[in-house]
Amino acid sequence: MRTLGWIAVNGFREAVRDKVMYSLVAFAVLMIVVSYVLGQLTAGQDLKIMKDVGLSSIAIFGLFMAVFIGIGLVSKEVERRSVYALLAKPIRRADILLGKYLGLVLTLVVNVTVMTIALYAVLAYVGWGENAFARQAREAPALDPAMLKAVALTLVQLMIVTATALFFSTFSTPILSAALTLGVYVAGYFSTDLRNFDQVVKSPAAVALARGLYYVLPNLSPFDVTAQVVHGLHVGWRYVFVTSAYGVTYIALLLVISAAVFSWRDFK
Repeated sequence: MRTLGWIAVNGFREAVRDKVMYSLVAFAVLMIVVSYVLGQLTAGQDLKIMKDVGLSSIAIFGLFMAVFIGIGLVSKEVERRSVYALLAKPIRRADILLGKYLGLVLTLVVNVTVMTIALYAVLAYVGWGENAFARQAREAPALDPAMLKAVALTLVQLMIVTATALFFSTFSTPILSAALTLGVYVAGYFSTDLRNFDQVVKSPAAVALARGLYYVLPNLSPFDVTAQVVHGLHVGWRYVFVTSAYGVTYIALLLVISAAVFSWRDFK
C-alpha cells in the first residue's frame, strides 16, 4: 500500500506539472462564467442554462483530461526511459500501473472539484439577487444539492474513460490510444443502439458484432443525469450507488486486464 501511495503521489505531481491540464481547467471555468452571460439573455431560463452549460463543461473538459493525460501514463515512462528504473526496483508491474491510475484519478478529483466550486459560485451569485417569489417559481433551487449527484456520476464516468485510456496505452501508441478511447466513449453512449442493431440491419455478422460490442463496451449513458438535474427531476441515491457500482466493477476488470498486458510486455 505504501508503494502504491508513493507511485500515485508522483503520478499526481507529474499530472499537475502538465500545462495542458491547467489550460483545460481554466477554459472550463471560463465556460462556466460565460454561461452566466448566456443565462442573462434568456429570461426565466437563466439558471437552467447555467447548470446545463456548467455540468456539460465539467464532463467535456474532464473527458479531455482523462484521455490526453491517461494515454501518457505508460508512453511517457517508456519515452523517458524512467520505466526501466521502476522495473529495476522490487516493485510489481501491476503496482506501477495501479499507482499511475490512482494518481490520475486524484488529479481528476481535484480538477472536477475546482470546476464544481466555480459553478456553485456563479450560481450563488445569481441566486443571491433573487427575491422570494422568484425562488419559489424555480423548479430547483440555484444551489441545488442534486447537482453533486450529476458531478459524482460524471467523475465515475471519467474514471472509466481513464481506465480505458490506460488499457490502450499498455500496448498501443498515444495517438491510436486516444482515437480508440474516444471511440469507446462515443460508442458507450449508443450502447442501446448496439443492442437493437438487428432492427436496423439484416446482416447476421453485423448484428453479432454489434451485440458483442454491446456486452464488451461500457454503457456510459446512465452516468449522464444532467438533463434530469437541470429540470428538477428526482435522481435517487439508490440509482447513483447502483450506477457507480457498475462503473467501479468495469474499472476493476479493465485494470486487471491492463495489469496483465503490462506485465507481459517486453520493454527491451
